[in-house]
Amino acid sequence: MKTRIYIVDDHPLIRRGLAGLISAESDMEVCGQAEDAGKATAEIMKLRPDLVIVDISLKGNSGLELIKNIKSFDSKIHVLVLSMHDESVYALRVLKAGARAYIMKNDLIDKVIEAVRRIGKGHLYVSEKVASQMLNQLMTGKPAEDSEGSAVHGLSDRELEVVDLIGNGLPTREIAAKLHISIKTVETHRSHIKRKLELENATQLVQFCVRWVEKRSSPLSPVASPLEDVAISVTSLPEPAPVASLPLPPPEKPANGRASAKSAGRAKASARSA
Repeated sequence: MKTRIYIVDDHPLIRRGLAGLISAESDMEVCGQAEDAGKATAEIMKLRPDLVIVDISLKGNSGLELIKNIKSFDSKIHVLVLSMHDESVYALRVLKAGARAYIMKNDLIDKVIEAVRRIGKGHLYVSEKVASQMLNQLMTGKPAEDSEGSAVHGLSDRELEVVDLIGNGLPTREIAAKLHISIKTVETHRSHIKRKLELENATQLVQFCVRWVEKRSSPLSPVASPLEDVAISVTSLPEPAPVASLPLPPPEKPANGRASAKSAGRAKASARSA
């Protein structure tokens, strides 16, 4: 019997690349796809796949919320997280939420298939870096000192979502609508974040969030994700150039002046909601 896999990613090329990769395996099949958590939740409840591949950043609810929802209605469904976000920040969070693997999108594509097989045997699949962090937390109860995520380690999953949204320039009202919570609850989260990060006022909070988002958005690799290369090879025209010669360009990185203007714009938009 084939392992039935459902893909959740808001990037069409990633979904297409994963589908092609999985379909090439004789013992695996893709039973559905979605670009947002809302559609994914409804279809996963109906289809009951063996495994779900989830991206952290989705339209609507976050991938973390989707993982928790999946595990709440069927704990037997395995979850593999495939993300561009740095593993030092999110890997331990998704594992605590119920995921069985965390893979960076710029890792080798064969890791996806290897992870699926290991999960099917009841194992976790993480990098050596994450395994070391897990052992460190088990022994000390604290994140590794050199962990990039140590600054936000004490934040809850919801508070980290709020940090991301503030950093992207969303005012309080829009954050509340996006997360389906009240304005008062968002304000409470903002207060808790300031206290935990030892920030004195709303301006410092916005500045921290903007810097955080810009740091998380920096390209992890100068070339395209290997999974995007797979998608290109699947959809290319006859007699294409080798896939390796067709990397997608890295995310646009504005000049310093434009970056400063963008940061200032985000800070101004979010400060108005403080």
